[in-house]
Amino acid sequence: MNGLFSILFDPSLAFMRNAFIAGLLSSILFGVLGSIVTVKRIAGLAGAISHAVLGGIGMALYLSASGIVRGLPPIAGAILFAVIAAVIIGVVSLRARQREDTVINAIWAIGMSIGVLFMAKTPGYTDPSSYLFGNILLISSRDLVLLALLDISVIVLAWRYYPQLQASSFDEEFARVRGVNTTAVFLIILTVTAISIVLLQTFVGIVMVIAMLTLPAGTAGYRARNLAGMMVGAVFWATLFSVSGLVFGWMWDLPAGAMAVVLAGAIFLFAAALNIVGKRR
Repeated sequence: MNGLFSILFDPSLAFMRNAFIAGLLSSILFGVLGSIVTVKRIAGLAGAISHAVLGGIGMALYLSASGIVRGLPPIAGAILFAVIAAVIIGVVSLRARQREDTVINAIWAIGMSIGVLFMAKTPGYTDPSSYLFGNILLISSRDLVLLALLDISVIVLAWRYYPQLQASSFDEEFARVRGVNTTAVFLIILTVTAISIVLLQTFVGIVMVIAMLTLPAGTAGYRARNLAGMMVGAVFWATLFSVSGLVFGWMWDLPAGAMAVVLAGAIFLFAAALNIVGKRR
């Protein structure tokens, strides 16, 4: 533990300090949004959005490298594609549920394919694996500021509209009868999740972000009595997984994001096994 603190406060290892802070900030989003995504059972929708983001990243890289839109950051294209994907998926889910799976899979595949095509035409070499799997050690101070602002926004929204969130998450028909605009709540949840995914992909990458949105919340769900308890528990587990992934990744020279997901998956499966044994008894 002393070695960890010495690394975090070492001026020459500022990237480790940024990575540690990013893990803490990301855990809040993973816990709060992950609980809502898990309870509403929209992990598949969030997965499609996270993969469609690659299309926006590839487009932004191509436009910037080709000189068409100089200085266009990849995050701008990612947010654009994420919001578009969220709106399309949300509308289809509300209007044509029988086509929901088809549209989700289509956006998943088309978004990634567009990204690969743009990267193939981008001058110079562009490695898509850095965006697919992420690298928390490369996170910048600007990313930390954006994560902090998004954390504050998500916490305020969750606190302010908690009754509506809880009602629409567990029983949409009851919430609608009580006067809750469940359609607006659903679309806002998808949009905020989409923007969060863009920032979180820096930590664990596009492929793994969906795992960290569901595994901490799933682990917390075995003991939680309500949505608020699930959010608090999920933030705790996400923090534990994030920090442990960073520490073990540094010790064993392994990708921190992948390490965090492996730890999260192992703990989730262990908790699931305990839950099954407990029910049988």
